[in-house]
Amino acid sequence: MIALGTLLLVAGAAAAAPVSEQTVHDVASQLRCVVCQNLSVADSPSEMAAQMRAIVRERLEAGETPEQVREYFVARYGEWILLAPRRTGFNLIVWGFPVAAIAVGFGVVALLLRRWTRRRRAAPAPPPVDAAMSERIRRELETDR
Repeated sequence: MIALGTLLLVAGAAAAAPVSEQTVHDVASQLRCVVCQNLSVADSPSEMAAQMRAIVRERLEAGETPEQVREYFVARYGEWILLAPRRTGFNLIVWGFPVAAIAVGFGVVALLLRRWTRRRRAAPAPPPVDAAMSERIRRELETDR
């Protein structure tokens, strides 16, 4: 009985333990401010963001994990609230597209460079100038002086 009371006392103290500002900032930086939609909750100066930071702090102090706090906001606002989409399902396209586009871009550049270098190598030599034409050009140059 005493062990159970001690366990409950320790669990209650751990749940009420203050959470570091860095932890609150880390969670809040992953959430989108509903007022300033291009800023995170951690960076937004709006009153709504301050309220959301307070909710993050309260939930973390209540013993929830950062993932549970994010899930709370996702349940309330939807996937939109996350600044970075989750790397599952259809969202994999969002994460994979930039990498694929860069790879395709490098491939196109490599192909073009290869074609351009081949053209230089395969460029035909200028046709030989026959002796009569060479003599005519020489005479015309001498008469112009």
